[in-house]
Amino acid sequence: VAAPAPLLALAVALRALNCVLVRTSFVPDEYWQSLEVAHRMLFLILNINNYGYLTWEWANSLRGYSYPLIFASIYKALQLLGKDDVQLLIWVPRLAQAVLAAFADVKLYSLVQHLENAETAKCVFFCQLCSWFTWYSCTRTLTNTMETILTIFALSYYPIKGSKMGNSCKYLALVALAIVIRPTAVILWMPLVFSHFLQEQRKADLILQNCIPVGLVTVGTSLIIDRVFFGEWVLVQLNFLKFNVLQNLGTFYGSHPWHWYFTQGLPVILGAHLPFFIHGCVLAPKRYRIFLVAVIWTLVVYSTLSHKEFRFIYPVLPFCMFFCGYSLKHLKAWKKSAASFLLLSNLLPALYTGLIHQRGTLDVMSHIQQLCHNSDQSQAFVFIMMPCHSTPFYSHVHCPLKMRFLQCPPDLKGNENYTDEADVFYSDPLGWLNKEFYNDTILPSHLILFNVLEQEISPFLASRGYEKTATVFHTHVPQGRVGSHISVYRRKAEIPE
Repeated sequence: VAAPAPLLALAVALRALNCVLVRTSFVPDEYWQSLEVAHRMLFLILNINNYGYLTWEWANSLRGYSYPLIFASIYKALQLLGKDDVQLLIWVPRLAQAVLAAFADVKLYSLVQHLENAETAKCVFFCQLCSWFTWYSCTRTLTNTMETILTIFALSYYPIKGSKMGNSCKYLALVALAIVIRPTAVILWMPLVFSHFLQEQRKADLILQNCIPVGLVTVGTSLIIDRVFFGEWVLVQLNFLKFNVLQNLGTFYGSHPWHWYFTQGLPVILGAHLPFFIHGCVLAPKRYRIFLVAVIWTLVVYSTLSHKEFRFIYPVLPFCMFFCGYSLKHLKAWKKSAASFLLLSNLLPALYTGLIHQRGTLDVMSHIQQLCHNSDQSQAFVFIMMPCHSTPFYSHVHCPLKMRFLQCPPDLKGNENYTDEADVFYSDPLGWLNKEFYNDTILPSHLILFNVLEQEISPFLASRGYEKTATVFHTHVPQGRVGSHISVYRRKAEIPE
């Protein structure tokens, strides 16, 4: 069922607005696993050395180049057009992601219209557009975002019982692509593919004519792309699963109790949709039970891993929206009141998280960008003294400025007493700075730090002649090493503004 053109136009306009109204940072991966990699890929192709940075995951072949290649292509196109301005490099990839999200929204509408009717489709579409977490995440350059978008596309071709819309080849190709981009996508799709296999009469044909060819083409393409950029044959998807699932080394970045996804994760990302989701699960016909199985199975599998994040379960949200829309449609007399409640209760968290919470780490980049236009750019040296990967890097500066940040790779060699650079720094900031910058000739020209650090290192700042040039708001809920504001310091005698 083709979606009406006005609906697509509405979705694209809304997601473009969505993109503009999200000016905060969520997690470092939205830059460090996509835009930073793409920026470096472009300049490696141009043989410009030491311009760009790859995190430890790339040194250990845990990530693939297929997803960053999309953004590297956008960067290359902008460069060929002579439009590789830093603002375009920041916004065009996000706008591209927003347009894809709009197409996914419309695909979800078409799917429900085919399975049910236009009224239910409108309710699901409304729930999808209302979701504060989708608003917060769908225009970000995260692998989780692309995994969610591809999941919706794949779902629109999935052969559900009683539906004539299924296309095994198309949905399997989209699932394979999602797995190439983010290998954990295999978790969500396991029960769905297994269910399809059980109900398929021609099982051998499904495997020989669809699964094997699709798998070979996608994995083969991914292997070739990674061979070009790594310079050797490497199956990154296997390494990724080995690191995150088998070795469970993600715990380095924090761990949560086993029940976290059920008690906090899903309730938070669903927000006001939660009662509608539960109601929809009770109401929905038996043939949609596979969607619920997929959601529960994903939460259960992720619950076994100690490192947990909201974004990991983002791909189950479209399934949840299906049940929410089903509930909304059956509320009859209460439908308008329920819709108003959903809209208003999602509006505040969507705007607050999109425009206010954690915006400083992006806003401060404009102060760094200004150094690119200074005559003394070659003398500038920016040191970001914040929890590592707090800010983006060259993708948001776009000039070969000397920059440094505190490193925090996990220990991959099994050293019991391992401490990363960021932890060593935070255990004694003043001592670390005096030891690291013992000589005035190696001092950074600019320091970027959270205000919680200022008092502790004030003797260093005073003795080395640093003055505060800007204070940038970051968050209303400072925690630990993350302060409410970011301070920008400049060495007085070194570089004129």
